[in-house]
Amino acid sequence: MPAKKNFKPILEKVEPLFGSSFSYKYFGEDNPNKSEKFWHYHPELELVYVNKGSGKRQIGSHVSHYRNGDLLLIGANLPHCGFTDQMKEGQHETIIQFLPDFLGQYFFDIPEMAPIRNLFSRAAKGIVFHGQYKRTIGAKIQALRYDDSYHKLLGLLEVLKLLEEAKNYTLLNAEGFMLEAKLEDNNRINTVFNFVKEEFKRPIPLEEVANLINMTVPAFCRYFKKITGKTFVQFVNEYRLTHAAKLLHEKQISITDVCFESGFNNFSYFNKKFKSLTGKSPSTYRNELNFNIS
Repeated sequence: MPAKKNFKPILEKVEPLFGSSFSYKYFGEDNPNKSEKFWHYHPELELVYVNKGSGKRQIGSHVSHYRNGDLLLIGANLPHCGFTDQMKEGQHETIIQFLPDFLGQYFFDIPEMAPIRNLFSRAAKGIVFHGQYKRTIGAKIQALRYDDSYHKLLGLLEVLKLLEEAKNYTLLNAEGFMLEAKLEDNNRINTVFNFVKEEFKRPIPLEEVANLINMTVPAFCRYFKKITGKTFVQFVNEYRLTHAAKLLHEKQISITDVCFESGFNNFSYFNKKFKSLTGKSPSTYRNELNFNIS
């Protein structure tokens, strides 16, 4: 049994900018984002733009790999991890966080704000934007860095309107991740998420993770399926496969090494599951990334 670690979820305290009603953070190679290593949550919505590079999306029960940057809108209290684990030259991450009523209790109830209310509702499942929308809107988000508080606010409202009008997007938790009403239940599932993030490279007995949150194995299996819409084994495999896709994109190591570094101990099983998730074998996936690795 490995040494006991702290897997408790983190309720992030978001501090707005001085003289502002929301938080705006800009990270680069010289000031990487070090505050979101674990799954965490907060009552603010979060808008994230990564201008380039690759990484993992880890939002609720959804785990996937992105390439060539990312643009996401995450709903209030939806657990997630940071999206960049290291910043390379020319790579930037911009994060805007704001409460659903950050402009007053009734501001978004006025008729002109109906489209934004709709956007916030969709964001409860997590939204990732694609194509030209990602670049155009992302550039506007980055440009807000140089504005004063008043023009930042106007710019944010413009960005939200553009996001609402965007047609090329995916709802990340469309299959039904559901947070429970009680904070105790939210903490329980986030503890499991943090445990998987830290321990996915080794076998994880159901008894171990059930004990972590003081449940029997049958009760835990029912609970996890109810909350995430997936079995625990399915979730762990998806996490491992996403990590494998990230390794195939970022590291020039053999596919066998990718298999074992991602927590699989059977190469043929890894190949089968990877193809089932992506529609491609690991070697085909890598070749499409223009790697030339023996």
